[in-house]
Amino acid sequence: MADPVPVNSQITDAVTQTNVKVVAEAPAQAIAALYQVSSHSTGLSLQNAVHSQQALNQISNAVVSKAATLIMAIGEKP
Repeated sequence: MADPVPVNSQITDAVTQTNVKVVAEAPAQAIAALYQVSSHSTGLSLQNAVHSQQALNQISNAVVSKAATLIMAIGEKP
């Protein structure tokens, strides 16, 4: 087996420092991604709640209108 080729210590130090930097930043990036996903899902749920409320308001307007028409028609003769 051939002898390993020696590598400059500056190169190994640069690679080691880069690896340490990546490993050190990984938890912070993971938490940041989690916060972004959580905020996005919360925003979507609030948008869905607003949409549902608006749809129910439209339905209730139609129901109140029809009920008022039926109440007003009680005294009418056919």
